[in-house]
Amino acid sequence: MQDTQLYAMLLGLKAPWKVTKVQVDMAKERIDVWVKEEKGTVFICAQCKKPAPVYDHTEEQVWRHLDTCQCRTYLHACLPRTNCKEDGVKQILAPWAEPRSQFTLLFEGRLIDTLRECDVTGVTRLCATSWDETWGVMARAVGRGLARKERRVPQRIGIDEKSLGKGHHYESLVSDLDHGTVEYVVDDRTQESLASYYRQFTREELAVIKAIAMDMWDPYVAATKAYVPGAEDKIVYDRYHVTTQVTKALDKVRRQENKTLVKDGDERLIGTKFLWLRNEDNVPDSRRAVFEDVKDADLKTSRAWAIKESLRGFWSYIYPASAAKYFKRWYFWATHSRLAPIIGAAKTLKNHLANIMTYFKHRITNATAEGLNSKIQMIKLMACGYRNRDHYKTAIYFHCGGLDLYPRQAAA
Repeated sequence: MQDTQLYAMLLGLKAPWKVTKVQVDMAKERIDVWVKEEKGTVFICAQCKKPAPVYDHTEEQVWRHLDTCQCRTYLHACLPRTNCKEDGVKQILAPWAEPRSQFTLLFEGRLIDTLRECDVTGVTRLCATSWDETWGVMARAVGRGLARKERRVPQRIGIDEKSLGKGHHYESLVSDLDHGTVEYVVDDRTQESLASYYRQFTREELAVIKAIAMDMWDPYVAATKAYVPGAEDKIVYDRYHVTTQVTKALDKVRRQENKTLVKDGDERLIGTKFLWLRNEDNVPDSRRAVFEDVKDADLKTSRAWAIKESLRGFWSYIYPASAAKYFKRWYFWATHSRLAPIIGAAKTLKNHLANIMTYFKHRITNATAEGLNSKIQMIKLMACGYRNRDHYKTAIYFHCGGLDLYPRQAAA
């Protein structure tokens, strides 16, 4: 088999395209392949899609292709321009590459595969591409994925925020809880940020939403109530964030009490912070004895921890009426604990109780969104952080958007 035939097969070329020349330079570990159309070929006009004769050709263009053994391989071609009676002179699209891409479809697909496994810098080392070239592939992949994305509103969504680098800079994320994908990323965590997602759809489309998991962040609540029909019964305050209110109060009690004890020479609470914040089942065996001693001691922190742990039983109820009764008893205990942080947290939950109770109707949490957040955090660590908001959003969509990222072959 001749080398021109071999590369025609490797490139997946079909008539009227053929390989005219192959040049191998082993010293430079480089192979160049030239491609041209058959003489007399009639192409389809890129605009009206009607047959049109070849008018002339562009200057030679070069595309990086998959390596052949240890050699980098490059594809060369002068693309024809058609002379259409209706649309004039138009350049045809190369069937082996997307417009304005420096890579063939197969090589770009390989870069996307590699980008899904490691960061941009790692891809540049593995594939011998520049940072700009590699990032361009990711950006194009996200662009085509978003363009192909079906217009739809998920039935169950999660709304959360993710910090960008240091300082109070946030992105708001809307996720599909059923498919585990990020649907929308927007700057900041304001009412307008979330409203920009809802405004993409009509009220009829938004009416398909059955439940929305979020934390007790007023701007998110206000935007949801302004756009989603029946939002009052669809908002579910995420159980993790509900419990966090009491957990933070417990930590305040511990810090206050520890200061008092240390002044008297009592160091029992030093180094126990994370023991109190864990669920009892998750206390490490190596610290179990220490925790048992302080947990059973006559300490304010011990009482606060017992109240925090008791709230876990609230989520185990099946019937809303039974859960409401449990919460009433828990609330009485918490507000009569003489622990100011715990009392404050209990009152906060009471003020938001209506949309805490919706959990027993919809049974959703933001666990999916939290899982996506963990994945996004790993992406940030791999990239050593993102200073550019657009790059950050692009990476989130690429890794978490569930998009169709890969280029497709154009018709000849």
